[in-house]
Amino acid sequence: MVRHDYAYPFRIDPVSGQAQQAPYGTHVDQMIRQLLLTAPGERADFPQFGCGLRQLLFAPNSDALQATTNLTVQRALNQWLAGQVQVVNVTVSPGPGDDYSQIVVLVEYILIETQSKQITQIVVS
Repeated sequence: MVRHDYAYPFRIDPVSGQAQQAPYGTHVDQMIRQLLLTAPGERADFPQFGCGLRQLLFAPNSDALQATTNLTVQRALNQWLAGQVQVVNVTVSPGPGDDYSQIVVLVEYILIETQSKQITQIVVS
């Protein structure tokens, strides 16, 4: 049986009139994106949630920033999604062609429920 969860962002399926669903792997990818792109304090009902990648975009992009971003991402994933994913590797780099106006975060992880390896890439610009 293939597991499905609510799609993010939440929306109504026009055909069924019910909450739209997404396959489990897609749902976890959506949760990772939501976590990493949400700034702590942004959600009034859950102020400690988030990672704040967008805030790091305005810091001078350097090896030190990339190392800090790597640790910040790993800590957030381990804190908020430990029951869903096992982080294998996080790679942080400038955008294509060494574009330092962007941060590219590549998260390699294993879905705990299915033991399948997945990759999520987030480009922050």
